[in-house]
Amino acid sequence: MARRAVGGPGVKAARRPELRLPALERYEGGGLEPDGDYDGLEFLEADFAGQDGAGARFMDCALTGCALDEVWLTRARVLDSVLAGVRGVGADLAEATLRDVEVTDARLGGTQLHGAALERVVIRGGKIDFLNLRSARLKDVVFEGCVLVEPDFGGARLERVEFVDCALKGADLTGVTLVDVDLRGAASLEIARGADRLSGAVISPSQLLDLAPVLAGELGIRVEG
Repeated sequence: MARRAVGGPGVKAARRPELRLPALERYEGGGLEPDGDYDGLEFLEADFAGQDGAGARFMDCALTGCALDEVWLTRARVLDSVLAGVRGVGADLAEATLRDVEVTDARLGGTQLHGAALERVVIRGGKIDFLNLRSARLKDVVFEGCVLVEPDFGGARLERVEFVDCALKGADLTGVTLVDVDLRGAASLEIARGADRLSGAVISPSQLLDLAPVLAGELGIRVEG
C-alpha cells in the first residue's frame, strides 16, 4: 500500500510507501553473507563495515544506527524496510533494488547506487555527500529535509520525484531524463551540470531567476549589459 502525496498543477505527485513492519526479531548472527536472505529482522547498531552482502535480500527489516563503511551490497534487494541513522563512507549498492523503503537521518558519503532501481522510497533528513545515481531509475521517490552534496544523476531516469525542503548542492544532471519531477520545494537548488536537461521538471519563478545564469551558459547565450 502506498500513499500518494498531493501534487501541484501540471505535475503528478510521488506515491510514498506506507510501511507497517511486523514484530521484528533481533539479529544475532555474524556478518552479512553474499546472497543472504534476511526477513523480519532488526539490525541494531550493527557494524557492516567492509562486509560482503552482494545479492542479499532484506524484507520487512529495520536497520538502525548501522555502520555501512565500504559494505558491498551490489544487486541487493531492500524491500518494505526502514533504514534509520545509518552512516558510513563508500557503501556500494550498485544495481540494487530499493522498493517501499524509508531512509531517515542518514549520514553517508560516496554511496554508490549507479544502475540501481528505487521505487516508492522516501529519504528524509540527514546528509549524503557525493551520491552516485548514474544510470539509476527513480520512480515515486521523495527527498525530504535532507542535504545532497554534489549528487550525480547522470544518465538516470527520474519519474514522479519530489524534493521537499531539501538542499541540492552542485547536482549533476548530465543526460538525465525527468518526468513529473517537482523541484519547487527544494530549499536550495544548485546545478553544476546539465541544467539544459530540466525539461520534464517543475521549478518556481524564483528558482528560474536563480538558474538563469546557469541556463544561459548551458545554452550558449551571451548576456551583456
